[in-house]
Parts: sequence; C-alpha cells; structure tokens
Amino acid sequence: MLKKTYFNKKICRVIDANLNRLKEGLRVIEDILRFIMDDRKLTAQTRKIRHAITEYIKEGGFLQSVIILKERQIIKDVGKKSVNTELKRKNIADIFLANAQRVKESVRVLEEFFKLFDKKASMRFKKLRYRIYHIEKEAIEKITKLCNNNT
Repeated sequence: MLKKTYFNKKICRVIDANLNRLKEGLRVIEDILRFIMDDRKLTAQTRKIRHAITEYIKEGGFLQSVIILKERQIIKDVGKKSVNTELKRKNIADIFLANAQRVKESVRVLEEFFKLFDKKASMRFKKLRYRIYHIEKEAIEKITKLCNNNT
C-alpha cells in the first residue's frame, strides 16, 4: 500500500486536485458526447473511464479519504485564480478540447505521482490516458463537423 515517506500532505493535495480536475473534465466531455452529439458509443466509453477511475481510487483507499480531504487547501491555493483563456470559448469544439486537455494532463499527473507508492495504479492511469487519446481523436472529428455545419 502506501510508503509513509512518499505519502505526505503535499502529495495528498496533488492527488486531490487532479482527481477532481480529471473527473470534472470527463463529465463535461461525457455530457457533450451524450447530449449534444448523441453518441452512444463514445458516451459509454467516457463513462466507463470515469467509473474506472473511481474504482482504482477506491481500491487504493483514497476516494473521499479523510486524509486527502483534510489536506485540501482551497483558500491557500496559489493557483486557483482563473486565467483569461478559461473564459474564452467559441463553440462546443473549444469546450471539448479544453476539457480533453485538462483530462489528459490530470491523468498524467496521477500516473506520475502514483509511481511513488502504487505502480499498479500508475500503469492503470497510463492505460486510461491512451483510451482518452482515442476518444478525443474520434470525437473531435464529429464535433468539428457539427460546429462547421452550424456556422
């Protein structure tokens, strides 16, 4: 399980922030695929990834863990202020791509930090990252086409 030397308050904050960012981004992607694209297959694939992440974290004892939540520092977070690019979206494709990027970055951070104490979980995150790449590639072609038809 956890090696105390690696699992500390700072790492808890990294894991907490990236789990939140990852699942939030996946939900935005899933809702675009479900409600805007009406794409049953990609919606199911995205939902499956979201649920897999929950399971991986539960197996490691992290999800909703008092330890991780205790270390959440919203008020002291030096990076919580939004940047201007977050406020600019031209269309659904922009929203999708911004969230796909957020998801890929978060899953990569989790993959890297889990290497410190759970190599199996790290490899699972790596596999999920490649599944996310695939969904992004398939979906963006359809979303771009939709956006171009609606202009």
